[in-house]
Amino acid sequence: MTNTKPGITTLGELKASGWKSITVKDEIRKNLIAAIKSGTPIFEGILGYEKTVLPQIQHAILSRHDLILLGLRGQAKTRILRSLVNFLDEYMPVIAGSEINDDPLKPLSKYAIDLIKEQGDDTPIEWVHRSHRYGEKLATPDTTVADLIGDIDPIKAATNKLNLADENAINFGLIPRTNRGIFVINELPDLQPRIQVALLNIMQERDIQIRGFNVRIPLDISMAFSANPEDYTNRGNIITPLKDRIDAQIITHYPKELETGIKITRQEAWQEREQAPRITIPEIYREIIERAAFEARDSEYVDQKSGVSTRMTITAMEQIVSSAERRAVINSEDKATVRIADIYHMVPALTGKLELVYEGEQEGAISVAKHIIGKAISKTFKLYFPDPQNRNGDGKSKYETVTSWFTKGNEVNLPDTLSTPEYYSALDSIDGLKTLVRNTFDKAPEEEVYALMDMVLEALHQNSMLSKEDMDDDTTYSDMLGSMFSSISDSDEEDYNDFDI
Repeated sequence: MTNTKPGITTLGELKASGWKSITVKDEIRKNLIAAIKSGTPIFEGILGYEKTVLPQIQHAILSRHDLILLGLRGQAKTRILRSLVNFLDEYMPVIAGSEINDDPLKPLSKYAIDLIKEQGDDTPIEWVHRSHRYGEKLATPDTTVADLIGDIDPIKAATNKLNLADENAINFGLIPRTNRGIFVINELPDLQPRIQVALLNIMQERDIQIRGFNVRIPLDISMAFSANPEDYTNRGNIITPLKDRIDAQIITHYPKELETGIKITRQEAWQEREQAPRITIPEIYREIIERAAFEARDSEYVDQKSGVSTRMTITAMEQIVSSAERRAVINSEDKATVRIADIYHMVPALTGKLELVYEGEQEGAISVAKHIIGKAISKTFKLYFPDPQNRNGDGKSKYETVTSWFTKGNEVNLPDTLSTPEYYSALDSIDGLKTLVRNTFDKAPEEEVYALMDMVLEALHQNSMLSKEDMDDDTTYSDMLGSMFSSISDSDEEDYNDFDI
């Protein structure tokens, strides 16, 4: 692989150097093999596909195949396709001024052929970086054949005083301008069927035909596509002849393990912020955030055909960090640890990314989001703490000391913006809570211990052992039975007041 820009500037110098042209697919194949042999990371930053998607892509490249990535939203399809450019040589020679990256040894365009006839070995050569050999188009219903392939340009003809039958009057589209490179079409089903037909020649005969000309221009190009399977029925379809010409169909997927999702979120989310308070995120809280996505992908309220993007947990993490950051700023603190109140501030990240079924719409987006977060907290909690529903041999709960404190009529109030000392003081007032956490997390830092104490209260609420009054920016935990009797008493009083005496 060429790593530096050669000093060759003319066709004669290029011939003398012994440089030989190969097809773009052979070039990609060659560089992939070199990367595998050298142990160079392949598709760096793409996690969770090491044993599934990435080997299949490598097989397609080694087979010199055009490919399509088929999967739901937020499965890194576009990122993978854009990373294909890394398998190109760093620099490639072209005829200077060529619109379609003409190979100096195998020119295609009339412009390049005429220039070589005129100047011979003195024909100027330019070196194109691989980043300029990648083309991409998001398929939209208004995309035209002229956009992708090209058309006659009357203005160009008039400006250069050309006959409309002159090949130099052609205005090349995106695909020929990416000749000797990689061209990607995202969301392929959105492309109108008649436009998809225009791709058939490129996919099979590897050439293009411009309207009004008898000339065929054989392109050297590697094609790749992405599509969401749900789009096949919602917005369009991939015509059968085009599907038949795409050599490899590779199915992407969401992270299969919680640990993989945590790694992706940690890698992608904006957490380390300059000139901001230092935010600590306990590992167990990272699990809660990621488990919310897993719960959403299994939820009866969420349309599973639409999918739950990995972008959800990334934006959720950023919202949570921002909530803790805002609290620290309000209280003039230089550091903060994420709390349960912060976890619930990721609701906007969920509501914007969950497509709900009818039952979910009836419940409401915010209620569904809170329900999913609650299930994620409860399930994560039970992995580290005893199940609140289980009893000891004497019939007592292991949380008896904590719940008894609330039974005595006590309650704890935890506003979202409560300062750290006040937060610690409120949690310390609950009998047995800190001891309970320390028995499980004996080596946890002090600030994380309090975050875990907060989590215990929320988990007890999720398991119907504590009552929770949740205002916009304030949370109060109290005894479940006491809260129920209070509600009944308030209701009776209202009924009494309704009587006319």
